[in-house]
Amino acid sequence: MLLELVAVALATIHFGVPLVYYWYLKARWLNKPWNIEVDPNYKPEVSIIIPTYNEAELIEKKLDNIYEQDYPRDRVEIVVVDSASTDGTPEKVRDWSRRHPDLRLVLLEEPIRRGMVPALNYALKNVSSGTGIVVFTDVDAFLPRDGLRQIVKYFADEKVGAVTTCIYPLEKSDGRDLEETYRDYYNVVRIGESKIHSTPIHNGALIAFRKKLLEALGGLPTYTGNDDSTPASLMAFMGYRAIQIDDVVVCEPVRGNYMKRKIRRAQHLILHFIYTKRYAKNLGVYQRTDFDKIWRIEAFLHLANPWLLLASTALLLALSIMKSLIAIALLSLGIAMLLLYKPFRTWILNQLYLAIASIRNLWTKEIIWSK
Repeated sequence: MLLELVAVALATIHFGVPLVYYWYLKARWLNKPWNIEVDPNYKPEVSIIIPTYNEAELIEKKLDNIYEQDYPRDRVEIVVVDSASTDGTPEKVRDWSRRHPDLRLVLLEEPIRRGMVPALNYALKNVSSGTGIVVFTDVDAFLPRDGLRQIVKYFADEKVGAVTTCIYPLEKSDGRDLEETYRDYYNVVRIGESKIHSTPIHNGALIAFRKKLLEALGGLPTYTGNDDSTPASLMAFMGYRAIQIDDVVVCEPVRGNYMKRKIRRAQHLILHFIYTKRYAKNLGVYQRTDFDKIWRIEAFLHLANPWLLLASTALLLALSIMKSLIAIALLSLGIAMLLLYKPFRTWILNQLYLAIASIRNLWTKEIIWSK
């Protein structure tokens, strides 16, 4: 009976903590107004940085998407940093730039591929001196026409250091069903956290930063290979707001091997939660705010909670072999939910990704992602 109680207790903590946290954020914070000064007329100079590696298929569509934004073109520049593409991506960028002379575009070409963060740091050194806001965005992430304007308006408040958006997979993408279910949960939590103060997890598909804060940090830190959540959380630890907004949605396809993509993202998030707060303290920029409470909960959910599920499952399996009817019933219920309830299946898979990522981090950090 003692082992059965332990197994049930571990499972209750594993599922109970995120569920309570989700419903608290949804009921208490999700629909609250922003305690931020938002100005739709705020239009600083913006540098949009696009890292590329063998993106000939999509780069012109991405540049067209930026060109079509209803933001003053004389206040926008595009910086494409290409990491030794072999498929003609730089040539397509140059050709597009010649056809659109009314939008400033800078093409930087790295001789070798060093990884996302080094490429972005290289690009940061080459943005215009008058730039106030820097946007990092993936080639396959597409904004609505008013997206850039809606993002920038939040920076009218000097307390805002980083802004990311909601993100959903494009139709007919591999893994779309699971990713869409995950995002439904994810977006509620991230927006709720942002309404309190800041969220520690941001979307690399598109994230905007106040340039002077990136400069204060000395650029993007390299210890996680993470170009979104880590710098945004460092700004939150500095006392600024790092938020996910609720009025802009970025769409992107689920490209490549879905499982590998999720595991390598989990690897970087685990490193993020292990090292970022300590890094802020070592830099001497750390300030205690409401963000600390959010950070502790998310650190638990990413670093410890997956192992509670595995421990509970292992105990139930052992007890089932010992003919425990309670264990057999609970395992049967879990299997039925896996087969019949998509949110449960999505949650379990993401816990497995986190566990696998923790183990993989013992020998590889995947700082340079395979294409």
